[in-house]
Amino acid sequence: MRVVKESSDELNPSVVTHGYVERAPRRRTASDQVALAVATCGVGWLPVAPGTWGSLIGVGLYLAAQQISISMLASAAERGWGTAQFQAFRTTLVLVLLIGIAVAGIWAASRCESLLARKDPGVVVIDEVVGQLITFAFVPYEIGAWALIVGFVAFRLFDIWKPYPIRRLEALESGLGIMADDVLAGIYAATLMSLLASIYLLF
Repeated sequence: MRVVKESSDELNPSVVTHGYVERAPRRRTASDQVALAVATCGVGWLPVAPGTWGSLIGVGLYLAAQQISISMLASAAERGWGTAQFQAFRTTLVLVLLIGIAVAGIWAASRCESLLARKDPGVVVIDEVVGQLITFAFVPYEIGAWALIVGFVAFRLFDIWKPYPIRRLEALESGLGIMADDVLAGIYAATLMSLLASIYLLF
């Protein structure tokens, strides 16, 4: 069955894909409300560029993680940890959190497709949150504020442009397809950020 796949950013037009969206029961349960809250992150219902707002949520979470990292660094120093040990622990923690958010996002996005009876509803922005967080996953905590702007712009460009094979991942079933293309866009942006951060720290 051919269905229209929406976009959470008006710069990225809707596409036609194959799939079947099963309509959920008319009455919404508590888990349905949780799925909507997780999938939309409170900004998915905004009328203008909800995907961009979702990315900004990701930037905000990254900044919060940075503050926690600074607090952890002081504690790590008291335990005799070196910079390498701290960076390894921080990266592991970030990756575990990312996996947790991504799994929850896949479940929530799948449920929202059923609730809203639409393929990849535009209100779902948890995928942009995850992709944006991936962008900063390997950026050193002491990097300058420039990284926030460059990382945000880089992810939005990859997410909207969708170079190969990002667009093909959208054809995956349900929430997996919703999440997968943004995860790869985040990996592309993270690779670029790692390169730029390396150049910045070397020179």
